[in-house]
Amino acid sequence: MVQCASEFTRPVQPRWGGEAMANIKSARKRVLSSEKRRLHNTIIKSRIRTAIRRFDEALAANESEQVEQRLDNAFSIIDKAAAKGVIHKNKAAHQKAQLSRKLNAMTQAAAE
Repeated sequence: MVQCASEFTRPVQPRWGGEAMANIKSARKRVLSSEKRRLHNTIIKSRIRTAIRRFDEALAANESEQVEQRLDNAFSIIDKAAAKGVIHKNKAAHQKAQLSRKLNAMTQAAAE
């Protein structure tokens, strides 16, 4: 699950292949740091999707202990991503509400 840190230590090449690069030093630095940040954000977004998928799988299997644990894990990952600015705080709230709705629907269906 943990991504390799070597992605951030090796020199980052722009996505378009490095053919066109800015002439100004600060602009060149900005291109490279933006690419590094984009890679980092991709990893965090992938963690969010994985946490949500694992919650859904536990929900489908009716594993009540796993569901609670994975819901807490998903909430934690979503909150951290929103705090770091990877996703907007409203998107984080929306995703958490969706997960809560799914859990409530399952518990109501089990009670009936």
